[in-house]
Amino acid sequence: MISRIRALLGKEFLDLRLNPSVFLPVGIVGIMSLVIPFMIAVVVPAVTGERLSDSPDFEMAIEQQRVRQTPGLDPEGAVQVWLFEGFLLFMLIVPVVVATGISSHSVVGEKRARTLEPLLATPLTTFELLAAKTLGAWLPSIGLALLCFGTYIGGIALVAEPGVVSALLSTRSFSVVLLLGPLASLAALQATVCVSSRAKDERSAQQWGSLIVLPIAGSLIAPFLGVEMTLAIVLTGVAVLFVVNVVLMRVAIKVFDRESILTRWK
Repeated sequence: MISRIRALLGKEFLDLRLNPSVFLPVGIVGIMSLVIPFMIAVVVPAVTGERLSDSPDFEMAIEQQRVRQTPGLDPEGAVQVWLFEGFLLFMLIVPVVVATGISSHSVVGEKRARTLEPLLATPLTTFELLAAKTLGAWLPSIGLALLCFGTYIGGIALVAEPGVVSALLSTRSFSVVLLLGPLASLAALQATVCVSSRAKDERSAQQWGSLIVLPIAGSLIAPFLGVEMTLAIVLTGVAVLFVVNVVLMRVAIKVFDRESILTRWK
């Protein structure tokens, strides 16, 4: 089973190399997730000559770091930590966009190219087929998310106030990037695969998979409304997404009816 999954996974990676346009939306989202927080936290104060900590709107951010007793942070650094932590959640959208884009192309694209039919005629089980297609979209999404996170931290280390990077490199931040992000992308991916097995175009499949962005958008707004995304909240989200992924995996195997796909696709 492992050898068959590995062989099909190699085919998925080859298809991605032959279709680099799949990564175009990802590049746009990734650039936005990196540029926007630096514009707000660093560029705008430098251009206007006004420190963020002088604004009464950020008193809550300064008080939050005072409660945490974060060492080595001045008021300006406390505001930057608050902003960079809030926009860290924005980076969760990157693996979701990658997962939905690749997975919808993997299934619907193969239908349109008539290359899915030979695969369904092989001894591959439904689990092996879906496992390879899931990994083929999930692994690149995780890789790109980690690349964005590394670039994010590197940029903060270069331009932010002293102590900001050490405050950001917390258990909460790593839980967001290494647990919440991968599980969110996996949920979006499996939802897209479920729809792709019945859909005839990639857009409809992507729309359903992108629904996972809605709760992420809600979490982005929460810090600016005074709701702190604590480690407990992040781990609760991880537990919920784990259950959702188990359910979606069972649904995907059930929905992916090989005979139905062959007979209904025209």
